[in-house]
Amino acid sequence: MFSQLGDKLQDIFKDLRGHGTISESNINDALRQVRLALLEADVDFQVAKSFVARIKEKALGEEVLRSITPGQQIVKIFHDELTALLGGDAAPLNLERPARILMVGLNGAGKTTSAAKLALLLKKQGHALRLVAMDLQRPAAIEQLATLGKQIDVPVFTPETNEKDVLRAAEAAIAAAGDRGYNVDIFDTAGRQEIDQPLVEELKRLRDFLQPQEILLVADAATGQQAVSVATHFNDALRITGIVLTKLDGDARGGAALSMREVTRRPIKFAGVGEKLDQFEVFVPDRLAGRILGMGDIVGLVEKAAEAVDEEEAARLERKLRTAKFDFNDFLAQFKMMRKLGPLENILGMLPGMSNIPGLSVDDRQLRRVEAIVLSMTLEERSRPDILNARRRQRIARGSGRTVTEVNDLLQRFNQMRKLMKNAGKMKRRLKELQRLQR
Repeated sequence: MFSQLGDKLQDIFKDLRGHGTISESNINDALRQVRLALLEADVDFQVAKSFVARIKEKALGEEVLRSITPGQQIVKIFHDELTALLGGDAAPLNLERPARILMVGLNGAGKTTSAAKLALLLKKQGHALRLVAMDLQRPAAIEQLATLGKQIDVPVFTPETNEKDVLRAAEAAIAAAGDRGYNVDIFDTAGRQEIDQPLVEELKRLRDFLQPQEILLVADAATGQQAVSVATHFNDALRITGIVLTKLDGDARGGAALSMREVTRRPIKFAGVGEKLDQFEVFVPDRLAGRILGMGDIVGLVEKAAEAVDEEEAARLERKLRTAKFDFNDFLAQFKMMRKLGPLENILGMLPGMSNIPGLSVDDRQLRRVEAIVLSMTLEERSRPDILNARRRQRIARGSGRTVTEVNDLLQRFNQMRKLMKNAGKMKRRLKELQRLQR
């Protein structure tokens, strides 16, 4: 997400930081490029215009122009304004009992999947919750929610077959909860291809009956210029409390995020960053602003690693690496560990300065090819790579659908890595011996 915008902004500010002194002319030229970059990223024209005007007003202040590092000062101003634009007022969900969350949005935005992703996130936080199917227009949506509920082990209320009255279905859902101890209900509602009056009236009736603490608009990050219209209509009709952006991993522009937050004055609360049900995050504005400007998000990366990586397994792999006993079974374990962190392109974006290095990218297809080669080895071959003679390599190439050259390349790189780790281990031991002698 935002890779296109991030690359351009980082280039603009790199040039600005290169000037020893900053003049009004320098600032105007830079902000003209910023405005164009925002528009190309699908940010609404009025949003881009007012955003740039706020930066200009602060950037032309005496404190900036007379600063020892004016370029850095302007980047700081831009970071702060971008954080505010993305939602400096971001607030956690209101989960006072009985906590009811209404998920609304157009068809295809990912409403049903987002309801399940949010349920999984809240379940991990210790909440007893339930999913409630309220899309009476599309039977497939009810089936989809029931299937997702089973996958994450969360109960799902489904209305009676052929039920078409949304209020009657909602009454049945509340009655069915009884005293089972649920403290959160997430309601998946009907959508349309576009906003129409019958849909709005149905959602209004449901809102008035349920009195939900949260009304979350689920919107596709790739919506583009239509984002402003969608967000405005839903907010005017329902007074949404927050936004859930989906498919952030697939949209290089990301202007919808900036536009919807600005026109509704409602915070973006969550972001879907992948297809898997656990690829759903609390939206933290200042962290995303940092990633857009190439400053990375080390806190987010550490949190991801702490949640996804087994500490004992990581320590075991480290010990094997240091003693050069690392084999292809460990190699596969490392692959699985990395995959838990999510798409590697996203991980690179969380490292400061790594997001816009020319030629630096991760081809997931290449990683899958490597994995296919390893999986085509027998257990003995993975444990003892030294026995991989020409005949075995040919068989592995056929089994993985790759060439013998690719198999040889992988083995060469693997052996080089083991050799480097062995030498590093020797060096470490020698240093320890020298330290003992000097005592």
